[in-house]
Amino acid sequence: MDGYIHSKESFGTVDGPGIRYVLFMQGCPMRCLYCHNPDSWQNGGQRITSDEVIKEILKNKAFYSKGGLTVSGGEPLMQAKFVYELFSKSKAEGIHTCLDTSGIIINESTEKLLSVCDLVMLDIKHIDDDKHRQLCGASNKNVLEFARLCQKKNVPLWIRHVIVRGYTDNDADLEKLGEFIGSLKNAKALDVIPYHTMGVAKYKALGLEYPLEGIEPTTLDEAKKAKECILKGIKRTR
Repeated sequence: MDGYIHSKESFGTVDGPGIRYVLFMQGCPMRCLYCHNPDSWQNGGQRITSDEVIKEILKNKAFYSKGGLTVSGGEPLMQAKFVYELFSKSKAEGIHTCLDTSGIIINESTEKLLSVCDLVMLDIKHIDDDKHRQLCGASNKNVLEFARLCQKKNVPLWIRHVIVRGYTDNDADLEKLGEFIGSLKNAKALDVIPYHTMGVAKYKALGLEYPLEGIEPTTLDEAKKAKECILKGIKRTR
């Protein structure tokens, strides 16, 4: 089966445990205001087969012995059938599989894919549905249901949340997010990520207006404070 990718990386260190081979899939149904890869939104991209990916990983399998394969995006759930085939072959070779997703698409292919995921890294953009719509152009209902589905399937979750001033830094919302995460028995880690402006040049290159023009990058101290609020909510629930 063919898949369509935006790019790939052979030395990923922030895309799951250990050193990882990372595929960034092409296509995404959401339009997050802070997205730093607008060139991954549309369908198309570089065509690749699951066998080609496995062949590349096996060339340096020892290199990934404490890491594995991560499929990110774009949104990999748009190509769930391809990722399922790829992960199935990876697991047959003893390669750890990680899905990095927004959880925005739930269907039979999504459920099937979770059966071959060793780990899911889930981006929860906003816990409030109305604010999620404003931030991403879509409801968060599928995202939260996807998290619950991972729990049902006993797939470990690493939660990611990006802190953007004026959008995702409200203390009450952060504590509410923590309460939701605390309700998930399969939530194993939390990454609170400072917003950055490294994608601005891509918008200019594509002739697009940058949605968050004038919003300053989030500091590490601000991200730390936000994480403390989320942890407060987690502890309250657990």
